Amino acid sequence: MAEYMYRAISKSGKEIKGKIESESVEKAKADLKARDLVLTEISEASLLQKDLDINIGGRVKVRDLCLFCRQFVSMQRAGVTIIETLKMLSEATTNKTLSKALKNVCKNVEKGESLADSLEMEEVFPKLLINMTQAGEASGSLDVAYERMALQFEKEAKLKGLIKKASIYPIIVCVVAIVVVIVMLTFVVPSFMGMFEDMDIEMPALTMAVVHASEFMQQRWYVVLPVIVAIVVFFKWFKSTERGEGILAKIALKIPLFGDMTIKSASANLARTLSTMMAAGIPLVEGVEITAGTMTNYYFKHALLDAKESIIAGVPLSVPLKECGLFPPMVYHMTRIGEESGNMEEMLSKLADYYEEEVEIATQSLMAALEPLIIIVLAGLVGTILGSVMMPMMTMYEGLDNL
Repeated sequence: MAEYMYRAISKSGKEIKGKIESESVEKAKADLKARDLVLTEISEASLLQKDLDINIGGRVKVRDLCLFCRQFVSMQRAGVTIIETLKMLSEATTNKTLSKALKNVCKNVEKGESLADSLEMEEVFPKLLINMTQAGEASGSLDVAYERMALQFEKEAKLKGLIKKASIYPIIVCVVAIVVVIVMLTFVVPSFMGMFEDMDIEMPALTMAVVHASEFMQQRWYVVLPVIVAIVVFFKWFKSTERGEGILAKIALKIPLFGDMTIKSASANLARTLSTMMAAGIPLVEGVEITAGTMTNYYFKHALLDAKESIIAGVPLSVPLKECGLFPPMVYHMTRIGEESGNMEEMLSKLADYYEEEVEIATQSLMAALEPLIIIVLAGLVGTILGSVMMPMMTMYEGLDNL
């Protein structure tokens, strides 16, 4: 999906600017119009804006939003006004980005804007929270809406934490492996190769390959960093394109163990988010669209967008969930039971609990499988380098034995 920079006028007449992700500029314009914004300018974000759009205060994490919702509920039930609540929370939070956003929200509420519209003017608040706030204001139960959002953010933070836990170990080991290989090629191998320079020994092919790699690291080391930077920049650009996003999403589904965890985490996300939306009385079509926006995988996101169109045409949600071929049978079976019994919210909540537990089990299984595999790979790399050093030494010893 492409990113677009825009300027617009809100219902209160305030000029706002920001960034929006969308499939096309026409879709971006439609999304902004749906937010009751009068668009004045829109253009595709440049590579510099995409990669170097740095927020000095830091991004707002899910745990920060969870804490905000919990504190908001406590203060509302204690009888504190919304304006006073926002002032207190803007001073209490340690996240500078969230603090600044809450101060702006407070100012707009004081001017007469609704809380939902004020949140929408800031880029840090997710659409899910904005819609839940809108539903809470309409029903007069903001505290209930925010209590549900706190639970939603707690579950989301836990899910992200489990996935991060599964990925951080292999990343650290890979970095260590690269450092070890660079040190061995730069310092260890040259010290050993010096012993064989004056000897008439035919070097094995593996040894010569390692020697050439060592010479490159010593003489052309300054080429390595620009190549790494170029690869990272290319990867970010490729990921930002629709084709690249689709290819990477397909790879994520095909990788053993990781693919299973991707499917289960997407199922948990679907069930938990949609359950939260329906509990607040948000229409199914709008709930599915918002849930699609929370999906990180390209195929699951578009499967839900297609499901939204099917629902508009009068098709039950369970049908497109089954036809897309991405979700496990339990997802569309439980959804169908919820549709037939009229108790969709409870069924989705139970489904979310089940798949959140499955993600935790899948993470533990992944860690158990990765640890020995990574050790074997690391041992293979180091063993190859050491073997290339030992092979000419064995040849030399054999020559001495024949004398």
